[in-house]
This record gives sequence, C-alpha cells and structure tokens, in this order.
Amino acid sequence: MTEPAAQAFTVRPARAADMAHIHRLLQPLVEQRILLGKDLVFLYEATQEFLVAEAEGQIIGCGALHVMWEDLGEVRTLLVHPEWLKHGVGKALVEGLEQRARRLGLSRLFCLTFEVDFFARRGFSPIGEQIVDPDVFSQLVRSPDEGVAEFLDLAHVKPNTLGNTRMLKLL
Repeated sequence: MTEPAAQAFTVRPARAADMAHIHRLLQPLVEQRILLGKDLVFLYEATQEFLVAEAEGQIIGCGALHVMWEDLGEVRTLLVHPEWLKHGVGKALVEGLEQRARRLGLSRLFCLTFEVDFFARRGFSPIGEQIVDPDVFSQLVRSPDEGVAEFLDLAHVKPNTLGNTRMLKLL
C-alpha cells in the first residue's frame, strides 16, 4: 500500500465483491476482541448496509448502518486499515452513514464502541440503560440480531462487549 497522506480515497456503497476484503480487514480486530466476528455469509447478507472507503482499488475501511427501529439505526463494523488511521477515513464513513440514516428518516444513531473520543467528536454521547420505551423494548428483544441485543444491553452479550461504551447521536 502506498503512503496514505499522498493519495485520496473515496467512499461508496459496498458491492458484494467487497465483502471478502472487509472480512479480511475485520479479522485482526476480532482477534484483539475489539469487534465481534462476523461470518462471511453475514457480511454478504448485509452488503447493502455497508459503505466502503477505497484508495487505488483497495478497500481501506468500511462501516455499516443497520436500521433497528422506526427512528433508530446503529453504526456497525466501522473500521479503517491501520495505515489509514488519522487520515479522515473514519470520519468520512460516519458522515456517509449519517446521510443514509437521514434519507431513511432515522433521527437517532447508536454505536457500541471502544473509540469513545472518536465518536464524541462526531456528536455521539454515552447513554444509560433505557433509551427506548417498554413497548419498543418488548419488540426489539424478539430480534435474533446480536447488535440489537448489545443495544438493549442484554446479559447474554455482556461477555462479548465488556468495556465497550454505548453511545447515541441525535440527527
């Protein structure tokens, strides 16, 4: 990979052909227990949720927007290749995901992260336990999605997310 400061990158919607590249970028973070592992089949199924950052034909970062409820979405699987950290890639991906969220009519974005300062600079704030009303909670708790379980702070996912901070941004 060439020196990141010397070249530009673009952010675009992901294509199915990008998912194997995303899977490879994700693996070191899974091994470090920074992000939850995702099977390749899950990534292919979620292709339409992803944006990728690309430089000279190489995927250098990604992020996904997962709709959780009528007004609520989650920023998921946000990652940047280590050589591209501190070059605006993560910021550009979050901005792109926020634009998607607004187009979908969402008014709140959630994330579960170790990168509290990064998300705080983008307007996210740490949140408490209960940010949806009991009726919505009763519907969301039925979802088999691990991200929804993390959002709801259900006990069975706590071992996977120990130390992460739950954050929310109002759009």
